[in-house]
Amino acid sequence: MNETLPPCPECSSVYTYQMGALLVCPECGHEWSSVPVESDEPGERVIKDAVGNVLSDGDTVTVVKDLKIKGSSSVIKVGTKVRGIRLLDGVGDHDIDCKVDGVGPMQLKSSVVKKV
Repeated sequence: MNETLPPCPECSSVYTYQMGALLVCPECGHEWSSVPVESDEPGERVIKDAVGNVLSDGDTVTVVKDLKIKGSSSVIKVGTKVRGIRLLDGVGDHDIDCKVDGVGPMQLKSSVVKKV
């Protein structure tokens, strides 16, 4: 009846209606979520390094440019290896969580590293 609601995935009936957070088919009684599930898939987000290689959890990367550490006089030099990275939704565009030898735990941008 309503043009904005999708048809029933079981019987293709166009007479679906919304009941709370669910969509319901009056013909076959099938109920399903009105929220799309595809947006929650972990494989949807693809993070690439500075040269376009796809990164994944546990990879080893090297730093491709000198990085000044905010609030410190230390610098992470070009070629520094970082082992066992974890991908995340960090602050801003910092999408790698890692532990840099001699510096400690920090978040890096994928645009400043290259997969080994």
